[in-house]
Amino acid sequence: MDLDLLRTFLAVHRAGSLTGAAPSLGLSQPTVTAQVRALEEELGQQLFVRRARGVTPTSAADELAARIAPHVDALAAVTVGDDPFAAPVHLAGPAELTTIRVLPALAGLVASGLRLRVTFGLADDLLAGLAERRYDLVVSTIRPRPRRRGLAATPLTDEEFVLVGPRGFDGDPRTAPLVAYAEDLPIIRRYWRSVLGVRPPAGPAVVVPDLRGVLTCVLAGFGVSVLPRYLCAAELASGALIALLEPEEPPINTLFAVTRAEPCRAGPAAVRDALLADAARW
Repeated sequence: MDLDLLRTFLAVHRAGSLTGAAPSLGLSQPTVTAQVRALEEELGQQLFVRRARGVTPTSAADELAARIAPHVDALAAVTVGDDPFAAPVHLAGPAELTTIRVLPALAGLVASGLRLRVTFGLADDLLAGLAERRYDLVVSTIRPRPRRRGLAATPLTDEEFVLVGPRGFDGDPRTAPLVAYAEDLPIIRRYWRSVLGVRPPAGPAVVVPDLRGVLTCVLAGFGVSVLPRYLCAAELASGALIALLEPEEPPINTLFAVTRAEPCRAGPAAVRDALLADAARW
């Protein structure tokens, strides 16, 4: 059986798309399609059901992928060059978390020769870019949806949310002006519902599309807000901010390191492993 056909089949199985597999193989989409059809003819089995968006593997395809993946991946590893950082790693994530937690965790790899190209954005947009091969790794505040085949998510850590006000605040946080990340109060609304059991009573007084800006506004006395604890830990410790409520079970959100499900290049794999090792301290 032709190894190239197996390699192409495995890339399509992992990407969930003929078009999505083509760039990783250095092939055109028509060539990928032709190779999959050739393998199907050789095996006498249908491997994929073509859909409007992508392909769905048959049970025969799932069984074949499980059998050949370790061997194809081992052969691919043999052909990789000695320098794991030969190509830049394209990393993406939310601006605040990436700046404060992710990048410092990678200082050792950069000293060892890692070249990083960093993009900030919203989780859904970044995960779409990962699937389209614009990024190598995304630090995501959401788990990829099941329909987004071809992505592998590894939990990093849980971020805890805390309701905060400025030093000396003695009012009722339920009626205080709200400083929010977005007009629809995504973080505040979740906190209000899970801790207080109600929706926020009013819209935001101030909207700043960066949590670091929200923190600055609360410190300046604009109002109250809900922030990830990692972002405001120093201000809470110094007393510049105060935690207005201390629920027994504060709202949390799981953070993920997301890569494509295909074999990970040495560079992105090293970044993922460094983040996993460092995330225990976040």
